[in-house]
Amino acid sequence: MSLVSYTCRDGAAWIRLTDSSRGNPLSQAIVDELATAVRQARHDDARVVVLAAEGRAFSVGGDVSAFASADDVEQAIDDLAEALHRTISELHRMDAVVVSVVHGAAAGAGLALAAAADLVLAGASARFTLAYTKLGFTPDGGTSLLTASLGLHRALHLALLNPVLTAEQAHAFGLVAQVHPDDELAAAAEQVVRQLAAGSRAAQVATKRLLREAAAPAAETLLRRETLSIRARAASPDGREGVAAFAEKRTPEFPSN
Repeated sequence: MSLVSYTCRDGAAWIRLTDSSRGNPLSQAIVDELATAVRQARHDDARVVVLAAEGRAFSVGGDVSAFASADDVEQAIDDLAEALHRTISELHRMDAVVVSVVHGAAAGAGLALAAAADLVLAGASARFTLAYTKLGFTPDGGTSLLTASLGLHRALHLALLNPVLTAEQAHAFGLVAQVHPDDELAAAAEQVVRQLAAGSRAAQVATKRLLREAAAPAAETLLRRETLSIRARAASPDGREGVAAFAEKRTPEFPSN
């Protein structure tokens, strides 16, 4: 069964996460399919790439249940983070303007994936949270880049206190560009796609490159540091306890406390 759907029409590539019954967790399988879809969008020379999802959530984040059953959790985390980071780098580098359309939960790496877009649209029901430190992990998925887009203290607030932001709060933070009623979100996304498609492609490409390079000139280095950090944290006693507590549906008791 496919976990990601892809369609391209009128210069816009629509990529949808479709593991809806599980909340679209970012498992190795779904990230691999996401990478294939992003490469197809580049091959199709899409002017706009839309990241969306089916079901109750945009993405609940990393597939923690898979970490709990992995024979080598450190290697599993490394493989997943590297695959996700390659795809996020591709989204950053591609000429297409990337738009994420978020409803329900965007948690952990799901938030990071949404934030990898150039523009984030959210339904009123959308909720955003990082929650990595609740597992004893450090963030990945390009979360470090939020220090450029949101500011250091807002990024630290998200990463250390793990608040759950409403769509309006995420808009006030600067994470979300537009908020729409849930039943108007799809139409609003279509309108944004049409507006971008009608603009000067050359100007959009140059603007995206200019601003992304100014905001994070060492983005690739930051992504690699995130991989190394989350891999080490996942293998640590705190990380192992966080994953075990998640699987057992209890509050973790971190050994380092």
